[in-house]
Formats: sequence, C-alpha cells, structure tokens
Amino acid sequence: MIYAIVHADKEWGIGKGNDMMFSLPKDMKFFRETTMGHTVVMGGKTLRSFPGQKPLKNRVNIVLSRGQVRDDCIIVSSYEQLKNEIKQRGNEDIFVIGGGEIYRELLPYCHGAFVTKVDAIGGAEVFFPNLDAHPDFVCVDEGEPIDDNGLIIRFTRYENRNVKPL
Repeated sequence: MIYAIVHADKEWGIGKGNDMMFSLPKDMKFFRETTMGHTVVMGGKTLRSFPGQKPLKNRVNIVLSRGQVRDDCIIVSSYEQLKNEIKQRGNEDIFVIGGGEIYRELLPYCHGAFVTKVDAIGGAEVFFPNLDAHPDFVCVDEGEPIDDNGLIIRFTRYENRNVKPL
C-alpha cells in the first residue's frame, strides 16, 4: 500500500528554502520508525535536502530526478517510470516523503496519509493539499497534542476513500 507521510503547519505548509520549517525530534522519530525497512519515494530536491545528500539508510530510496545519476538509490526520470517502479513492489508498504510536486502527483494513489500537524505557521513556500477539505480523505485517527521542541504537534492518520489504481 502507498502512504504519504508529512508534517504540516496550520496552513498545510510543509517546506521553505528546500528544507523543513521546524526541528521536531519526536516527529523525526515517528518518521524513522514508520518508514524503516520500507520503500520511500521522493523527488530529487528532497534527496538533496538530506544531510550529505545521502539516501535514507535501511530503506529502498526511489527518486524522481531528471538529471541525477547515482548507484545508492533507484533513479527514475518520469512519473510513468515511477509508477511502474512502485507497481513492481506489489503489496509492499511504500511511503511518499516529498516534495510538494511528488505529494500532489501521487496523493490520489495513496491509501492514506500520516500527517503530523504542527500548531504553528512556518512561513511555508511549499504546501501539502488540505486533507480536511479533500473530498476523498477522512481523518480516522488524531492523537493527543504533545510538545515537540517547544511546538505543539498532533499525530494524525487519514484514509483515502477513493484510491486510484496505478
């Protein structure tokens, strides 16, 4: 199954200056534990935003990039190739991890989304679709508010009631 995983501010903002807007250790721990051992899908800018521009350890990294050549992850150069690569993984859990364009393109195919909601406004330049206003997505789990590095976050989970086939 395919899932989006993201943290978003009160305006559904997810990034600024090709980086995350907040340092959230508890959210990073959740992200690590949720995606570890699985396949992650991202765009080239997201990969370049990682420390040392290195792929995430202990995960299969599929990157949509129209120029990079690497042997430490799977590079695809089109959405068609990306969808074929995902299809080859059958019923394996796959996590879409950004950026904005990749989220928008793949969201209709996602069975659900793990959204860490941050009770703040981060001055975002990149936004995630507002799932609370999306006709196909329903919030099925909303955790208690917790403090994460001085910010209040809430772990939520959405289900897509109209998943499109790849």
